[in-house]
Amino acid sequence: MTSYRALGASSLQVFPLALGGNVFGWTADEAASFAVLDAYTAAGGNFVDTADSYSSWIPGNEGGESETLIGAWLKSRGRRDDVVVATKVGGHPAYKGLSPDNVKKAAEASLRRLGTDHIDLYYTHFDDESVPVEDIVTALDELVKAGHVREIAASNISPERLKASLDFSEREGLARYVALQPHYNLVSRDTYEGALLDTAADAGLAAVPYFALASGFLTGKYRPGTEVESARAGSAAAHLETERGRAVLAALDAVAREQEAEIATVALAWLAARPTVVAPIASARTVGQLPALLAVADLRLTDDQMTRLTEASA
Repeated sequence: MTSYRALGASSLQVFPLALGGNVFGWTADEAASFAVLDAYTAAGGNFVDTADSYSSWIPGNEGGESETLIGAWLKSRGRRDDVVVATKVGGHPAYKGLSPDNVKKAAEASLRRLGTDHIDLYYTHFDDESVPVEDIVTALDELVKAGHVREIAASNISPERLKASLDFSEREGLARYVALQPHYNLVSRDTYEGALLDTAADAGLAAVPYFALASGFLTGKYRPGTEVESARAGSAAAHLETERGRAVLAALDAVAREQEAEIATVALAWLAARPTVVAPIASARTVGQLPALLAVADLRLTDDQMTRLTEASA
């Protein structure tokens, strides 16, 4: 029986692993993307995360390729009502920033690509400090009132701007952020832990961390002297050069042996058990990569194992 988690104070109930859509239209073509989405939902998964900018960094791409593939899959499978679709605004090359007019136009473009009349969870992808939080929240609230967006959230935002946004929503009775997408994992704790986590916890926000497996480093496949074929091999392998990275890998190896689990599953289970975290995000290029990710739904680490991993990553 799949156990779903409430996403903050919203009515959205989500699987404890969000499927990252950044690889769709990048390292996974349509057939591979559809296969991964089929396998994820067949296992009980219902939370798909993308952004309007995925994958604009590929020569020849415009951005929106991931949304288009997800939209085509939703239509072909008739699964729109079964899946919580999260996407983001602010990073698409044609819709940069968070001016109210841009937010409205970017949302319309995302809805077209996704082939749907509503987005379940709409994030500001990167905060735009040139725009007052009052203008951003008001623009998002208009999308909610129009029925185009169910819930709103933020990513890559300072604690001060997040607090100001939440306070404005409360004061004016407008739509309020229910979730936060921080960069957070066993080897990258500094950006989230501290003032940002405290702000999220105080407000009852759900954290949905990205780079949950540190670009693949926390799968355990990166070892001294090994070559890994991956578009992200450089950023992942860099963690081998740090004392923290090596200590985390050793602790993960030990806990994985004790739990008879994959290293990636253990890394995700640590993250899923941290304060405020509801569902880490991880992506899969192939169906074969999914089982280790999906297993986080059933893996519970002991207090001792949590402590050892936390201390290794300090």
